[in-house]
Amino acid sequence: MTTRERLLERFLVVPGEAARIAERETASTGPELAGLARDEREQRAKDAIALGIAELSEAQELLWASDRYALLVVLQAMDAAGKDSVIKHVMSGVNPQGVQVASFKQPSSTELDHDFLWRISGALPERGRIGIFNRSHYEEVVALKVHPEWLEPQRLPPGGRGEAFWQERYEDINAFERHLDRNGTKIVKFFLHVSKEVQKERFLARLDVPGKEWKFNAADVAERARFDDYISAFEDALTATSTPWAPWYVVPADHWWLTQALVAWALVEKLRSLDLRWPEVSAADHAANLEARKALEAETAAR
Repeated sequence: MTTRERLLERFLVVPGEAARIAERETASTGPELAGLARDEREQRAKDAIALGIAELSEAQELLWASDRYALLVVLQAMDAAGKDSVIKHVMSGVNPQGVQVASFKQPSSTELDHDFLWRISGALPERGRIGIFNRSHYEEVVALKVHPEWLEPQRLPPGGRGEAFWQERYEDINAFERHLDRNGTKIVKFFLHVSKEVQKERFLARLDVPGKEWKFNAADVAERARFDDYISAFEDALTATSTPWAPWYVVPADHWWLTQALVAWALVEKLRSLDLRWPEVSAADHAANLEARKALEAETAAR
């Protein structure tokens, strides 16, 4: 097993086992990097990011050319964990035509008139493309579990809203993702695990660094007061929905360079596992291409 595979295995939520988010380190680097000085660990990770971006670019081109699968990337996290930075940097080498990003905010009145997965279905990537959900259907079992009063606008049929209700939603999500997987949309899910202390530092930086205040939302501080409630909700959701067909990774997010390296590696490994092939050219098309080549070469010689 390679160092990359060992690190990814370390941060995987094993299907059928508890996620244990609270027990996982937010600044962990894994034993392979633990003995190195901070600067060396950071440089190693930056080198890994660059390599991962290059590998992802190649893998995405093959995904596009083969036109058989799609890749759905789900990013969930507490505020200021670095979701936007992951998207910006990890996808920096990928052809923009092959990537689409969807962010899910408060649902519209039209969306509220449908089931909670309806708006998700409309944002799925088509074959050959990578789709990224910056927040996702998991808000329906995390944010709404912390704020059950937000369920009221959904005008659901009468019934209890206890633990059985949430278990049914987990079942719905697992079935939905299983359906996607069976039809060629492969799914990888990341929970970017940031500490409360680093979240505070990043909030303050948004206020202190010129040109960053627009990223600060005072409402985020109110939600920060419920940090432990959110971690508990994520724990339940990840434990219930990390499956062989749509696994969760709990990625340490206190160090941006490690976060981005791990996400890039996981995406490359997922695409490589599909054993994609370049499209084959038919005998007739190959013969036509040879004739076209002759014409091009003759044109060059005539000059």
